Amino acid sequence: MKGVLVDSNVILDVFTDDPRWAEWSEITLETCLDNGPLYINPIIYTEVSIAFDLIEELEAAVGKAGFQMLEIPKEALFLAGKAFLRYRKRRGTKRSPLPDFYIGAHAAVLDLELITRDISRYRTYFPTVKLITP
Repeated sequence: MKGVLVDSNVILDVFTDDPRWAEWSEITLETCLDNGPLYINPIIYTEVSIAFDLIEELEAAVGKAGFQMLEIPKEALFLAGKAFLRYRKRRGTKRSPLPDFYIGAHAAVLDLELITRDISRYRTYFPTVKLITP
């Protein structure tokens, strides 16, 4: 099951036509799609949903873009909790970073590359994950 997990910030760049990042995100997604599936998980789906008023609109956009949904394995959920605990012990201050830990752990456990613009937390807590970044 090769392919890449796509962080919500990259998807939102495209769906909202972000003036700074849309072009990079579109080119990166197209390039990666040539090499295998583009995956999202329920956390990413939830984060992307903020750009839509109706679930039908979100479903249409996700389908048209070719994203495939992966469930998060229990091993990834466990790893996310442990990584988050390390973050808190280091006095991490971001109020709600837990979604990033689910995403990073998911990529780590399934050995998927991750397309993201959020580099530092993934490199720090999930150093085995190959990141595709600007």
